[in-house]
Amino acid sequence: MTAGRLFPTAPPARLAVLRILVGTFAVAYLLINARGFLSLADADPPRFDPVGVLSPMTRPVADAALVSAYAVAVIAGLVFTIGMWFRVSGPLFAVLLFALCTYRSSWGQILWLENVMVMHVAIVGCSRAADALRWSPRGHSAPRSRPSSEAYGVPVRLAALVTVATYVLAAVAKFRLGGLAWVTSDSLRNHVAATAVRAQLLNVPASPVGRWLVGQGWLFPPMAAASVLLEIASPLALIGGRLRNAWVALAWLMHVAIAALMFVVFPYPLFLVAFAPLYDNEHLVTAWNRRRNRRLSD
Repeated sequence: MTAGRLFPTAPPARLAVLRILVGTFAVAYLLINARGFLSLADADPPRFDPVGVLSPMTRPVADAALVSAYAVAVIAGLVFTIGMWFRVSGPLFAVLLFALCTYRSSWGQILWLENVMVMHVAIVGCSRAADALRWSPRGHSAPRSRPSSEAYGVPVRLAALVTVATYVLAAVAKFRLGGLAWVTSDSLRNHVAATAVRAQLLNVPASPVGRWLVGQGWLFPPMAAASVLLEIASPLALIGGRLRNAWVALAWLMHVAIAALMFVVFPYPLFLVAFAPLYDNEHLVTAWNRRRNRRLSD
């Protein structure tokens, strides 16, 4: 890989669009899952098993501290998304989101689906992502146009590498846990079946597609092989062009299949935000401006 691919230049709008996409999703995620975060204030303390950077903790945080951290995180996320006071709001939102997600994972269920989102927010929050497309209060001038620079291209590339790395690590984990047997045996079939049984025991909806497909055992080895190959091939997306588009389409379909088979939803890739760093998103701004100008001229 050439230095230009590792340290690319990009216009400030590319990083700014990524800020808006990632920030909008992260704030929406916090709001939609407000009950899950805030209910931890009433959780049973013996269930608390801190993970990651919170491992040194011996007891849950005070209820008021949790509620305050959540409220400040939502406000900081909104300010992060519109690009105001970004030198403060960027790192602040990154730290609070990381802390809240880690805290929620310290109650018995580690939510891997949050990892890429949290890492993208951290990358964007510690960059110059508000040099373009930031909201300006009335009476303040909009930020001046800036030339393309590595300061805007490198964070986007790093976010793309994070996305790709998660799929590679998923394939490595499968081989580490089950070796080739993960592909050749009934491992995937058993996983789908276990998800259906667990849903039945908990009296929650189970996927009718998954329950039916478990009876078609011959389908699972090809499905397992396809998923592993897709994950291993994820670095091809960094090349761009048709290879990237094909891989993103297949990865998205894989997540749709996971949701259909097991009712396990990974919203960040399903809403395509996880794949946003793989694209030159500044074209969205150009398209938006053309559409707005066309409306104004009509």
